Amino acid sequence: MKRFWILVLALISMGTAAQAQDFSIGPKLGISQGNIKVDGDGYESGSEKLGYHVGAFVRMGGNSLYLQPEVLYVNTGGEIKETQGAGDRTYEASFNRFDVPIMVGFKIGDVFRVQGGPVASFLLNSKFKDNITPDPEPEYKNATVGYQAGIGFDIANMIIDLKYEGSLSNQAESVAGFDTDQRQNQLIVSLGLRLF
Repeated sequence: MKRFWILVLALISMGTAAQAQDFSIGPKLGISQGNIKVDGDGYESGSEKLGYHVGAFVRMGGNSLYLQPEVLYVNTGGEIKETQGAGDRTYEASFNRFDVPIMVGFKIGDVFRVQGGPVASFLLNSKFKDNITPDPEPEYKNATVGYQAGIGFDIANMIIDLKYEGSLSNQAESVAGFDTDQRQNQLIVSLGLRLF
């Protein structure tokens, strides 16, 4: 987590160095399709889960380079399949969390953007279930670090983003006592409205 904050300070310095000529702020909301990447004997990724996010963004920067921090409430999750034993079992995981992405972007023309940057996720609560509750349930970490990258479009006062989110740290290290490496991945589509 310490490395994340060092990176955040470096990105903010870059944004300041870009001699901020533009400043925008506004609400942001969207949907996501998330899954849980699982590495471990006897378990694999299951179906994806549709989620949502809502929050706010700030954009600072010049004509071509900008910095866009966001604060978002996120609902996401996915499935984990157990492939060992007599029959397959599926566990459904869902997460409510605060995400803080810090995007650095490049404008290409007046409309198109390319962007990427780190994201810190702070877990508010989680649910893990199937017909029979596993023992013990996974111990999900309170905070994880990942990255987001994608493209965007600026149309009038609207900002439209299409991003991929991957995890740089695992969310949990076991399912029902068996070692696994669980990481959250998402495809994200969002709409923001620049108030000024």
